Amino acid sequence: MRRTARFLTLIAAASFVLVPVLAEAAPGGRSSSGSRGDRTFSAPPSTNTAPRAAQPMERTQAQPPAARPNTPAAAPGAAAANAARPGFFARNPMMAGLMGGLLGAGLFGLLAGGGFFSGLGSLAGFFGFLLQVMIIAGLVFLAFALFRRFRQQPAPAGMPNAMMREQQDAPQGRPMMGGGGLGRGPARPVDEIGVQAADFQAFERSLIEINAAWSREDVAALSRLATPEMVQYFRDDYAALAERGWKNETRDVKLEQGDLAEAWNEGPRDYATVAMRMSLVDWTRDIKTGAITEGDPNARTEQTELWTFVRVQGGPWLLSAIQQTQ
Repeated sequence: MRRTARFLTLIAAASFVLVPVLAEAAPGGRSSSGSRGDRTFSAPPSTNTAPRAAQPMERTQAQPPAARPNTPAAAPGAAAANAARPGFFARNPMMAGLMGGLLGAGLFGLLAGGGFFSGLGSLAGFFGFLLQVMIIAGLVFLAFALFRRFRQQPAPAGMPNAMMREQQDAPQGRPMMGGGGLGRGPARPVDEIGVQAADFQAFERSLIEINAAWSREDVAALSRLATPEMVQYFRDDYAALAERGWKNETRDVKLEQGDLAEAWNEGPRDYATVAMRMSLVDWTRDIKTGAITEGDPNARTEQTELWTFVRVQGGPWLLSAIQQTQ
């Protein structure tokens, strides 16, 4: 009897754990899926829209980068070339002799216990001592000047140095989109390819069209809007829902706020990762009974995700990854 009760308890617990995983099945399955090129295993920078770090990829076809040594290997023959290259004093014997005379005079003689005037027996030794003092004084003056310059960096008008340093350490703002428009944050994002307003409009349009195609289970439309890898994940999520006899739908998707996290180039491919805070109606229902298993078809909810898009040789942007925030 106890074994039966224990077994039923385990079954109930397993069902409680698995149901949310299958029910959380909006585009991307509420998981981090896809590829971001060479940056798949690197978290995108935080933004005003998504200040929290992105979750690592749970489903990806990208291969993790091979382990790299901490220091790059020297080029063939570099060590031999460095060994064969003579030093500065070996290449300049006159300077070697002059410096030897300087070191033998003045302060070095004093430190060696030979007296203050040790090594100053000749006029050349005396001048060598003076030259050495001038060199040391010049180095001390240069060090103080550099230190003073570092402490007295010019700050913006009316802003103390401490506030200036805090402003420099604060996260940079990024171009923001939302409400059908494109705005600007206080500074430029990490943008290596020059994302334009038309690109942000394409990202927002993809957000709406992908959600609509997902709700229709229109794989053909998803194939035009996303990479083959992401389409396969959509198929997997459809299959997981079908096993439960469920269907997930979204409607009235609206981009509330969005900004660029980073954009970069890899050969013929351009990548752009965009943080998007969206509001939508999202629910899952039982296909046979029509009962709601998750969500509410009459209530709007908000969520923030990081979507990465890729284009090849200036072609259309395709969804290549969706990441959740922590």
